[in-house]
Amino acid sequence: ATELCALLALSAIRNNDKVGLILFTDRIERFIPPQKGRNRALQVIREMLLFEPKGRGTDLAHALEYLHKVCRRRSVSFLISDFLASGYERQLRLVHKRHDMVPICIADPREMALPNVGLIMLRDLETGAYALVDTGSAAVRRAYSERREAAALARQRLFRSLGLDIIDVSTRESYIHPLMRFFRLREKRRREGR
Repeated sequence: ATELCALLALSAIRNNDKVGLILFTDRIERFIPPQKGRNRALQVIREMLLFEPKGRGTDLAHALEYLHKVCRRRSVSFLISDFLASGYERQLRLVHKRHDMVPICIADPREMALPNVGLIMLRDLETGAYALVDTGSAAVRRAYSERREAAALARQRLFRSLGLDIIDVSTRESYIHPLMRFFRLREKRRREGR
């Protein structure tokens, strides 16, 4: 996420665009208003590198409401997340009416399926809650995979219904190719006048 932000910030500055940042957890942690210039891009990168969250959860809805409140002018806004949160659909629709919203979904393929390693203790990093999970059970592994796939499909349907250009990034592969595809698609649309 930090590397993606850095790349987007430096690209924006090279294009003479403004760069801003909203860092959030279950609350707004830091806001840097959009501004032009190399120093602003460097400030955004520094904030990303040094960020120590105070909150524990993820509240995409609150972050989107905050963006809608503080950024009155139309902008291109990248929302970088794993999108495992829920309840942000209404706010995403609202923000998308004003801004060109581009979701960047970071996914770790290891989180799509549980390995068969017997009993394991898992801890939710956001809530701190622990759970003992029997990964030796085929039914548990199947239910987990089905739930993750259903959530991913629901997210994809939401983004497509809004006409959002999604950038899917895997932690196992370089993010360069998905970003290049996105920018080529945007350039092609611009040339075609869409």
